[in-house]
Amino acid sequence: MSNNSLLRPSTFLLTGMPGMEGGNMWIAVPFCSMYVISILGNSMILLVIKADHSLHKPMYLFLSMLAATELGVSLSTLPTVLSVLLFDSQEIEMNACLAQMFFIHCFSIMDSGVLWAMAFDRFVAIYNPLQYASVLTNPRIGLIGLGLVVRSIGLLVPLPILLIRLPFCRSRVLAHSFCLHPNLIQLPCADVQANSMYGLFVLLVTFGLDLLFIVLSYVVIIKTVLSIASKEERLKALNTCVSHICAVLIYYIPMIGLSLVHRFGKHASPVIHFLMANIYLLVPPVLNPVIYSMKTKQIRRGICKLL
Repeated sequence: MSNNSLLRPSTFLLTGMPGMEGGNMWIAVPFCSMYVISILGNSMILLVIKADHSLHKPMYLFLSMLAATELGVSLSTLPTVLSVLLFDSQEIEMNACLAQMFFIHCFSIMDSGVLWAMAFDRFVAIYNPLQYASVLTNPRIGLIGLGLVVRSIGLLVPLPILLIRLPFCRSRVLAHSFCLHPNLIQLPCADVQANSMYGLFVLLVTFGLDLLFIVLSYVVIIKTVLSIASKEERLKALNTCVSHICAVLIYYIPMIGLSLVHRFGKHASPVIHFLMANIYLLVPPVLNPVIYSMKTKQIRRGICKLL
C-alpha cells in the first residue's frame, strides 16, 4: 500500500449499533419507521401550509421552514444509515463523507436558526401584538430565511476544506452510520487544533447565540404574560408557545448531550455515542410534526382535509 493511500484514504468505514453487527436488521425496523414518520410528517406540514392561504402567516411560514430543514436533516442521514443497517454496506468515499457532513451540519444550523426565528415570532406576538403584522411582513420573513441559509453555508464551507488537507493515518472507522465533524477530526495524524477551534467557533456563534436569544425572548415573554391581569388571557398566551418550547427542548437537550460526549466522553461506551447522535438527528424531525399536528388546530384540520 502506498504512503499516499495511507495518508489520504479514499474511503471511511461507517458503523451500526456497536455489539450488534450481526443483528442490524432488528435495529433497521425502528429506524425505517422513524424515517417514514419524519419524511411523511414534515412533507405533510409543508403541503398543508402551501395549500391553505389562510396559513400564510408568520407563525406558519416559520413552521414550514422548520419542516423543510428537518426534512433536509433526515434526507442527509437516510442513505448511509439504511445502507449500513439494511445492506451492511459500510464503506463511504471521502468526498461523499465530507459532503454528507456538510449537509447534516448545514441543515442542523438552519434548524437552530429557525427555532430562534420562531421564538422571535412569539416574542413580537405577545410583547407587541399591535405591531405584529407590520414587523413580521412576508418580505422580512423571506429575508430571515435567506439570512439563515447564507449563515449556515458561509460558516460551514471551511470545514471540509480544512479537513481534506489533513493526513489520515489512524483508523478509518467512524463512530456512527453517518459523517459528523467532531468524529472526523479525531482521525487525522496531524495537528487538528485549527479544525477543533473553528468547529467550536461555529458551535458558539450558531447554536450558542440562537439558544441565548431564545432564552432571552422567553424571559421577556414570561414577564409580559405575568403582567396580564386576566388568568384566561395569560394561559391563552402561554399556550401559543407550548409547541415551540417542546421543539426547543427536544432539539437542544440531545445536541448539548452529543457535544459533551464528543468533547469530554472519549472513553465513553460506543453505544452512548451511537445513541446520542441518532437521538439528536432523528428524534426532533419525528416528534415535531406530531407535536405541531396535535397542538395546532389549523394544521390538524389541514391534514384531515389533505387526507
